[in-house]
Amino acid sequence: MQTGTVKTMMKLGVVALAAVLAVAGAVTAFSLPGVGKFAKAKVAKGAVSVPLAALQAAKARFSRHSEGGRDIAFFAVKAPSGSYRVAFDACEVCFQEKKGYVQDGGFMTCRQCNKKFATDRIGEGPGGGCNPAAIPARQAGGNLVISVADIRSGARFF
Repeated sequence: MQTGTVKTMMKLGVVALAAVLAVAGAVTAFSLPGVGKFAKAKVAKGAVSVPLAALQAAKARFSRHSEGGRDIAFFAVKAPSGSYRVAFDACEVCFQEKKGYVQDGGFMTCRQCNKKFATDRIGEGPGGGCNPAAIPARQAGGNLVISVADIRSGARFF
């Protein structure tokens, strides 16, 4: 082999190794609690609180509550109407795919079947199907308060 070819191959090897390490680092970082899509839910007095100020940008805030070795994912969002909605990041139809929802403006879209659901309608009507499964919540002291028992009720989705 010529010296130039060896140097070129070594440079390509270093670049490939750097790319693999960068991808591995990103995967590791997004799997750590509190990093990536989900924030770790903090429990106090049997409830989880989400600051209303964190929802003012009308962006869904995704959280996970860990219990019994299982992570139960949910989101809270301020709907265009000004109401606050909380739902599991799963639905009764597509939950086995473990893909959840992604926000698209005033809608939550199922990552499995691509159906869109207006955030204003979460928790209204009969529910079921691919609709985000609503979780009861109340406002108190500048927070949206969600009972851990209500979060626990969705464990079957996860």
